[in-house]
Amino acid sequence: MSPTIHPEIPRVAVACRCALGEEPVWDARSGGLIWVDIEDPAVWRHWPDRDETVRLPLDEKLGFALPTPDPDVVVAGFRSGLARLHLTTGERTPILAPESGRPGNRLNSGQVGPDGAVYFGTMDDAEADPTGTFYRYDGRSLDAFGGASAVTNGPVASADGRTLYTIDTAAGVIRASSHGPGSRPGEPREIIRFEDGWGKPDGLTVDADEHLWICHYGGSRITRFRPDGTIERIVPIPTSLVTKCTFGGPDLTTLYVTTCLRGRDPTIDPMAGHLFVLETGFRGLPVRLCEL
Repeated sequence: MSPTIHPEIPRVAVACRCALGEEPVWDARSGGLIWVDIEDPAVWRHWPDRDETVRLPLDEKLGFALPTPDPDVVVAGFRSGLARLHLTTGERTPILAPESGRPGNRLNSGQVGPDGAVYFGTMDDAEADPTGTFYRYDGRSLDAFGGASAVTNGPVASADGRTLYTIDTAAGVIRASSHGPGSRPGEPREIIRFEDGWGKPDGLTVDADEHLWICHYGGSRITRFRPDGTIERIVPIPTSLVTKCTFGGPDLTTLYVTTCLRGRDPTIDPMAGHLFVLETGFRGLPVRLCEL
């Protein structure tokens, strides 16, 4: 049986033309979205109710920005490490440099887990050598897990917090690890492998029904996978390089999608790099604040 094609057509929420848009996060307190541009370094914020968008340019690549109890501050994953970043002044306070001895690496994707720890990945900035891995940091100890990878994505926790999903983008593999609060994730097991012609698996999010929404970098789509790894539906996106999605809006049923302009000809792919939005009929999970 063929998978469902999602009937809602994505529309442009912000014509931001990000070189490498990534890691959208919904901040329910302000009713706004936060995301980053890795290659043209910046933190973007957008408030749909008042149609306002703000860009904070930065001087260093960053892979993610996590809301904290202070609405004006995020914990950002810079190339050099974790740091607290003030969204108005740009002031930065370093927290942790996990791979100071690997100058070719940078932080990529990150999320606050159910236990309050920050889970993030590192990767080879040239996207060639398997020098990256995944980490859990709770403010006291730093634990590596998940093995080596050239390009990491995730980690993302399941709705019940008992599974942690990670992506080895270069290998085209999504893995799952058992996970208990306050503990190092278990041994990863493969649950999904991308087929030829699908592009590469990039960012993912999990909905309240424990389904995975995985973006296809080079595949012009998002796929909603059931927990057993089978395809439930396909969401076409009108540009090739789809990077990350997240649920937002008052009821967490609105999907926001970041994309990439890097390497694309805007006369051929005019939608590349923009932020997209669509209604899903499915509910996402609320974002946990970062307490580091």
